[in-house]
Amino acid sequence: MARRTVVSMPGDGIGQTVLPEAIRVLDAVGFEADYVHADIGWEFWIKEGNPLPERTVDLLAEHGLGLFGAITSKPKNEATAELSPELQGKGLVYYSPIVGLRQRFDLDVCIRPCRSFAGNPLNFIRRTADGGWEEPMVDAAIFRQNTEGLYGGVEWTDPPPDVRSALESHPKFKRFADTPGPDLAVSSRIFTRRACARITRAAFEYAAKHGYPSVTVCEKPNVLRETSGMLEEEARKVKEDYPDIQLWSTNIDAQMMWLTKSPEDYSVVVAGNMFGDIVSDAFAGLVGGLGFACSANIGDEVAVFEPTHGSAPKYADLNPSIVNPIAMILTAAMLLDHIGELDRAKAVRDAVAAVVAEGKVRAYDMLRLPGGPDVLAKGAATTAEITDAIIARLA
Repeated sequence: MARRTVVSMPGDGIGQTVLPEAIRVLDAVGFEADYVHADIGWEFWIKEGNPLPERTVDLLAEHGLGLFGAITSKPKNEATAELSPELQGKGLVYYSPIVGLRQRFDLDVCIRPCRSFAGNPLNFIRRTADGGWEEPMVDAAIFRQNTEGLYGGVEWTDPPPDVRSALESHPKFKRFADTPGPDLAVSSRIFTRRACARITRAAFEYAAKHGYPSVTVCEKPNVLRETSGMLEEEARKVKEDYPDIQLWSTNIDAQMMWLTKSPEDYSVVVAGNMFGDIVSDAFAGLVGGLGFACSANIGDEVAVFEPTHGSAPKYADLNPSIVNPIAMILTAAMLLDHIGELDRAKAVRDAVAAVVAEGKVRAYDMLRLPGGPDVLAKGAATTAEITDAIIARLA
């Protein structure tokens, strides 16, 4: 394939540590690319009042591929307080730059695979009836609608008169009618039929391509009748084109309980933005936690790949670094999948699997140690040592 250009966005905290490790693996597997650094994150919020500068947006629009590390996000008042003095009082409002990227480029299909690696001491296990234990294989892919729902950003404290008037037209709003505006906060959950159809079709296509037997819509249609109901309705329509794939429906709360009993029963799961975030983290917890959790944000023209862990600032300055780079490395493998470099993507995953199975090189989380500089003396590997071991398996 032709040489690619990838927009590299390390972001905040450990994002600046793990992203270069993933690039080392991409180089080692023979992926030929140029990496263009782009500014994003907390530093640019503080000094520019914008965590997603237009120059970064322009680079992604030009090149179409982004590899992202992590960001720091803080509540509204804390974020405002950290602005540079010259930006104070200008009405600037912090908004997550990764959410901004998703909406700016309509990266509405989020894919979060969660698969067990044999030998990972963090894998889910359960008791058997005879008093023993077993370790079921977890192999799921969560399809999260990425741009709408509760993360759409349509919300108010003290709604303006026209919004309040519209809310008061609904009979269920009567119980809030006497609440003063400053005491009333409203976050909307907006679904569109187009987005529901697109995410459910993407889920069914993935299931068909990879041989998964079912697609599960994980929502709350018995309470959120309009929004969850629309997603279920569109899933039923799409299901007609895939007669060999079963369509299941679960409520998000019940799903959390079933995951701790029989996670192997689920393969492809599709949900709106908030519930997709919840269920993907729950699945990640069954296969090793956020140190193994990768994701893709896919649109028609642009795709951005990111681990789902945060910036973990308390670990960012440790030297040598102790953080687990595997989520970022698996994220890089998803980028390879997206551009058709399937053999190289498989090679990366196989190398990770071999290192995990061998068990000689493990991050502190895999040893179930509290994070801190003392973990190296207790047998934990550094970030670089884990990457080195994976690269050695690629040779």
